[in-house]
Amino acid sequence: MMGKCFTELTKKMKAIEDRSLDEFRLMLAGRELVPIMQGGMGVNISTAEMALSVAREGGVGHVSDAMLPDLVDRLFGTGFTKMKAGLCRAADAALGKAAFHFPLDDVRTAAKQYIESVMQKKMGDAKEGLIFVNVMEKLTMNDSLASLRARLLGALDGGVDGISLSAGLHTSSFSLMSEHPRFRDAMLGIVVSSRRALNLFLRRSAKTGRMPDYIVVEGPLAGGHLGFGMTDWVNFKLADIVRDVKVYLAENSLSIPVIAGGGVFTGTDGVRLIEEAGAAGVQVATRFTVTQESGLPDAVKQRYLDAEEGEIEVNGVSPTGYPMRMLKSSPAINASLKPQCEAYGYMLDRGGCAYLKAWEAADATGDVKEGIPGKTCLCAQMRNCKVWTVGATGHRLKETTVRSEDGQWVLPTTAEVFNDYRYGINDEVKARK
Repeated sequence: MMGKCFTELTKKMKAIEDRSLDEFRLMLAGRELVPIMQGGMGVNISTAEMALSVAREGGVGHVSDAMLPDLVDRLFGTGFTKMKAGLCRAADAALGKAAFHFPLDDVRTAAKQYIESVMQKKMGDAKEGLIFVNVMEKLTMNDSLASLRARLLGALDGGVDGISLSAGLHTSSFSLMSEHPRFRDAMLGIVVSSRRALNLFLRRSAKTGRMPDYIVVEGPLAGGHLGFGMTDWVNFKLADIVRDVKVYLAENSLSIPVIAGGGVFTGTDGVRLIEEAGAAGVQVATRFTVTQESGLPDAVKQRYLDAEEGEIEVNGVSPTGYPMRMLKSSPAINASLKPQCEAYGYMLDRGGCAYLKAWEAADATGDVKEGIPGKTCLCAQMRNCKVWTVGATGHRLKETTVRSEDGQWVLPTTAEVFNDYRYGINDEVKARK
């Protein structure tokens, strides 16, 4: 007992810069984990191989459920997209795009098939960690609640360890899956960017009698979609939001782990958030985009590594209405791609989306070839890796590696990035030698 107390006292006496994330543990539903959660990135940027590698190191790995029917087609040779496209072309001729619907049984089947394939590989050392799926709830799919329910149930069917609800967090999410036999077994978490969003979700979902197992607070420096206004994100700081959420939980006698994400570039950044803001762990994503296991094409990873600070922007090209952070050189920006709602249509809502409206207006005036300013076809462009989302610290990626003799950046493995976070001190980033 005295030895344990001495160890704890020694840890407290160490300066934050001298401590590593490995000195802490994240407790989720009775499981002890390395306090590092790899964020979910779609479409298939956070691959199964990436998530499994994180799990093998004892952390929480995320896959993404974005556009799973199409991804399952590409991975397993199924025909969900072709079938859906045929149905929608027939409907378009008679009723227009408001009649474009995803066959919900197939949406659920695709989610189950993909998640099941990932979980079947979770063997040996991978059992030390957890595999979660990030569910982007803003994929309205022309029937937002019904399609969301199918996606959630499919993930539970597939045996996923946990589900993180993000990007357009719907207050009915827990209710949609409350009848599933795994509703109280799988870990469920929510991604919020404010105390207000957390309060709203907890009040609306209280009738299910189910609290989240964890809360991810995503700050203004994250990549991809942001839970802030187009310009007011600069007024917020991740640590302050974490503290505010922690106060809210204490005021309501709730004990839920809070995981901080957005702008966490080093292990020391994570230690600061744990020690100074009260986080239980950190979520990190940007540094994993350039790993060998990342689903981005290697040429795009090189563009990420070349990027300078001034090449990263927050813009409004997403038809979701949420701001997005990405590289200014993303090919999807101002592109004139014809909407592909028959095959994809994941952003359709009552037959329309902001990009479809902008494209039709430009087509009517003959300006399509000049590009569609302000919006992009998020479905097709994300699928084709043309939307280069990255966090605010993306310009520092070059610090994490070296160039090979042929001038190309050497791509680290997921395990190398994970362990740099886990064991790093003094804000050091270990270049891959």
